[in-house]
Amino acid sequence: MYRTLFPALAVFLATTAHGETPPMPLTYDIFEASVAHLDLESCPTGLPQQEVFCRAAFLNDTVHVFAFADDGDSPMVGYAAFDAPDFASTLQ
Repeated sequence: MYRTLFPALAVFLATTAHGETPPMPLTYDIFEASVAHLDLESCPTGLPQQEVFCRAAFLNDTVHVFAFADDGDSPMVGYAAFDAPDFASTLQ
């Protein structure tokens, strides 16, 4: 599951970073059906804080945090990766 989703996310993030419009946004419905994850009570610093919700997925020693908009189809509006040992302090 992760082997197919994370490369797709890398392409999505790379095209977004270069100002290109991705062909299809990653919505929460797609994410929820594709990635084992945990719901977070709040988004870590560095991700949008207003009108969003965040989910965390674990791969190896990295915590991948995805922020989704509260409205519409809940598209992904932010992403950050953290070393797993440091993640607890990131949320405080």
